[in-house]
Amino acid sequence: MARIRYGARTEAEIAATRAAGARLPDIWSTGVVALWETDPDAVAAVLPPPLTPTGRPLVRATISTVNLPGYPLGAGSVAVAAAHDGTEGWYPLVMPMTHERALTGGREVFGEPKKLGEVTVERDGLTVRAALARHGIAFVEVRGAVGGQLPPPAPETRTDFYFKFLPAVDGSGFDGDPVLVHCRRTEKVRTLERITGDVVLRESMYDPVADLPVQALVGITLGEKTSDQSGKVVRRVPAEALLPYVHQRYDDPRQVLDAPPEGSV
Repeated sequence: MARIRYGARTEAEIAATRAAGARLPDIWSTGVVALWETDPDAVAAVLPPPLTPTGRPLVRATISTVNLPGYPLGAGSVAVAAAHDGTEGWYPLVMPMTHERALTGGREVFGEPKKLGEVTVERDGLTVRAALARHGIAFVEVRGAVGGQLPPPAPETRTDFYFKFLPAVDGSGFDGDPVLVHCRRTEKVRTLERITGDVVLRESMYDPVADLPVQALVGITLGEKTSDQSGKVVRRVPAEALLPYVHQRYDDPRQVLDAPPEGSV
C-alpha cells in the first residue's frame, strides 16, 4: 500500500525533522526600524495586565524582507515598550507576514500576534521607503534618505512579551487561562545606516496604530541583521484580565466572543 501521508510519523522521522530545524544557518534580513515617543496614556491603555509601561512611552516599527531561497518573505512588527516583573521589553500589537508558513510557528508556539499582510522595503539609491499594509491600507509607512553609515552594534538580546491562548469552543472566552510568554531574541547586525525621514501612520479599523501618534521621532535605521529566539512561559494570566484585550489579535473579535452557529462546519 502506498504511504498515507496523513498517517503517523515514525520516531526516527520526528527526530530527523527536529534535528533539521536545529541546523538552520543564520538567516539575514534587510529592514527598517523606526522608533518614536508617543502618548504615554495610549501605551498604558494597550497593555494587558500584568504588563506595565516603562519609563518612556516608545513605539518600535520593524519592516523587513528576508531573501529565503525560493521563498522570499516580508515580516513586520509594531510594538510598544513594556515591562513585567523587573524585565523591560516590547509588546507587539501586530506582526504582518507575507506567507502563512511564517505565521504558524509564531502564533501556535509563542503566541505572536501574526497576521497575513503586505510588507514592502524599497531602496532606490539613497531613497528608502518601507511600509506595512493590510486590507489595502498602508497603516505604517517610513520614508526617508540614507544619511550615512553607523557602526554595527554589539549583539543584543531583547525580550518580547506574548500572550498564548485558545478561544473557547462554546464562545465563552478561552479554553483555559492564557499564559504570558517571555521571548528572548538575540540579534546580530552586520550593516547599519542612518535614515533621515519620517513615519506616516494611516487610519485603519483593523490595525489602529494611528492611536499611537509620533510625538517625537527618536530615529530611523536601515540594516542587515539575523536573530534567534527562545521562549519561556513565565505565568498564567486570569482569563478575565486578558479578555478585554483579545480584540487586538483578530480583525473580527466575534471569532472569540461568539459561539459558532449550531450545525456549522
